[in-house]
Amino acid sequence: MEGFDSKYANFPDWINGITHEIWEERGIDKLLYLYSDDIPVRSPSSIVIGNKVVIEATKATLSEFPDRQLLGEDVIWSGSPETGMLSSHRIISTASHLGDGSFGKATGKKITFRTIADCHAINNQINDEWLIRDQGSMARQLGMLPKDFARNQINNEGGFENCNQPFSDSMDKVGPYTGKGNNNEWGEKAVAILNQIMSGKDSVIRTQYDRGCHLEYPGGVCGHSYDDAEEFWDGLRSSMPSAIFTVEHQIGREDEHLPPRAAVRWKLKGKHDGYGIFGEPTGTDLYVMGVTHIEFGPWGLRREYTLFDETAIWKQIIIKTG
Repeated sequence: MEGFDSKYANFPDWINGITHEIWEERGIDKLLYLYSDDIPVRSPSSIVIGNKVVIEATKATLSEFPDRQLLGEDVIWSGSPETGMLSSHRIISTASHLGDGSFGKATGKKITFRTIADCHAINNQINDEWLIRDQGSMARQLGMLPKDFARNQINNEGGFENCNQPFSDSMDKVGPYTGKGNNNEWGEKAVAILNQIMSGKDSVIRTQYDRGCHLEYPGGVCGHSYDDAEEFWDGLRSSMPSAIFTVEHQIGREDEHLPPRAAVRWKLKGKHDGYGIFGEPTGTDLYVMGVTHIEFGPWGLRREYTLFDETAIWKQIIIKTG
């Protein structure tokens, strides 16, 4: 791989390898050259600029969860070493809550949660990132509802006037990566399914999903088959029935020993004007940053992993409603 550390066989190997070096081998200082000085890192809760801020956030997480293990489930990627590559990296983490921090006083509880990070890399360095961690699942396993976690976060950050504002595209900073992925047929198929679902064409689930499909949703929710898929997507769409769903990035891939698969990063932007997974409508302007990974099999969509941060959505609602 031209421009990348030769000890790694390919781009997925590099992504998984440096993640292990930074987090589990405690090579946090490597972020000074593995991440660019001015990298924009967007998450549902904020946007931060620069590798030094990333280092401080990494230290804070490891102080709270010192035994965190990051187990790479998949890397769905596009591009080339010469022009730059975009990885959609899905991780399942195990960690014990052994230190005080953003999730409150240490509980000693062991938790499992998922993260998806879209990272652009060139010349052995990441210079652009979109990061979603399942904070709702973490909060629930530690004894809090996502709504309560969001309220505590607002209070800990100095109240409504001073707290960090959740991410929206109005605060975005254009980074080095402006690509849209690739035009592989499996990415196109995944986008078509999501667009139909979010336009209210529920029948697509029963025609395009495998009846035995496995589903992983925000909050650590695991489901199977048509009913669970319909319940999740209907609950999101009915919360924001007038919102606009937009695909921002798509990748499709076929790799040896792996099923055809796709990674789609999307946003849902509009008012909280309906009853659904976020309770009574409040009229709050909401921004949802989401990523969906899909694996296809002989009978359609066989595995789906969709992730957004419930706590960031509740934070937007609470800031608006008090």
